[in-house]
Amino acid sequence: MVRKKFKIVSVECLSTMDIGLISVDRWTQGSQVYFLTHLHSDCTQGLTSTWARGLFFCSRLTAKLLPFKFPSLNLSLLRVLEIGYWHSISLISPSSRENFVVQVMAIDAHHCPGAVMLLFRGEFGCLLYTGDFRWEASEDTAKTGKTTLIKALKDNVVDILYLDNTFCNPSFDFPTRQVAAQQVVDIIASHPNHDIIIGIDTLGKEELLLHISRVLNIKIWVWPERLHTMHLLGFHDIFTTNTSLTRVRAVPRYSFSIETLEGLNTMRPTIGIMPSGFPWVVKPHKGDDNLFGSLLTARYNKRKRSANDGAKIDKPNDNLGSVEQFHKYIYSVPLSDHSCFMEIEEFIKLVQPKNIKGTVSSSSCYVDPLYYFGRLCAGNQPSLRLHCRPERKAEGERVVSVQTKSNIGISNSTMANRRRKSSAKLDFVVVHGSKVNALRRVQWVQRLYKVNAPVD
Repeated sequence: MVRKKFKIVSVECLSTMDIGLISVDRWTQGSQVYFLTHLHSDCTQGLTSTWARGLFFCSRLTAKLLPFKFPSLNLSLLRVLEIGYWHSISLISPSSRENFVVQVMAIDAHHCPGAVMLLFRGEFGCLLYTGDFRWEASEDTAKTGKTTLIKALKDNVVDILYLDNTFCNPSFDFPTRQVAAQQVVDIIASHPNHDIIIGIDTLGKEELLLHISRVLNIKIWVWPERLHTMHLLGFHDIFTTNTSLTRVRAVPRYSFSIETLEGLNTMRPTIGIMPSGFPWVVKPHKGDDNLFGSLLTARYNKRKRSANDGAKIDKPNDNLGSVEQFHKYIYSVPLSDHSCFMEIEEFIKLVQPKNIKGTVSSSSCYVDPLYYFGRLCAGNQPSLRLHCRPERKAEGERVVSVQTKSNIGISNSTMANRRRKSSAKLDFVVVHGSKVNALRRVQWVQRLYKVNAPVD
């Protein structure tokens, strides 16, 4: 399976002599306490069923899914973070041996089931790590998370925002997932005599499948492992592994390809739908000889924004404004579990951090969030010039870490009466991000899809 991102944030507290002992989405040796933002494979590299390096923290839903992915995992090392509550972790500086406390709050990231943002605060300051997140603040499903975040930030000034900058470019402007899900339904409804293949990951896009089932009143086929995950998530009557019960099948993304669809069409009319925020770099199936879209060119310019709530389709009766048919058997729908550029901007305006560091980087062309959003920082960070970075080896890259001792006590505390002063200092903060570079990603997808099609 392709590794899309590697995120490990290192937060060394108290002094430059201290070594980070808490890691987020990083599972290498050297830390004593670990955090998992969500259960995608790019966040679990190094986590195995035999894990024994220290305590680790995650949301309750992620904890429910963990034993299925890691059957022999020692659950006595697992600690659950209840969303919306402050959890206190007793820490000790390895250099000074002095005790201190780090508080952490998990906030729904609206990325995939169980995904959370992590808000850290202590004498070192306040840090917000988004993990992978989708900030659809106007959607009903996101209002609770927005309220939780606003309440938590009331007594805190974010010194550093560690940001999911996957789509940190104005070219990425796609509709809400609710709008995109209806686009998928419209495609399916317009092909009543076709089987439908939808490419998805092992976790995520559940709301899309539920919307299809509810609107079209049909079951959805999934592969056996995915069916078990659906049952763990509480969905028992909508999904099936019996292909005779439905014409709509959700298949692993890696099995979705032009070759597969061409083979299926020799037996029965079949179309494929790929829900993804990444544009496909390939000739559209409209006779246009010009390449449409790239990582740094606009794809979603057909959709207009209204002043009230954001998304508005050009034609009221045409919900397929941002859908492209790139092959006679394949439709691409802009449905992403990451925030688009405008959503990132709205999020930063709300948080008003002093500084921003991206957790996702590309060795071929990396857009620092400060290039676009430095002007929005409370610390008046200067805007940076857009630049391409030279090729770098992935081995030396690391992206959280925060120090602790082994006997950690966890307790819930609102701490509403304890205001964090904006003058709080961060003595030493190091954050590095690494990601499969754009060229490698395109080459992988070329082999898989036989087209230039980055995956979301």
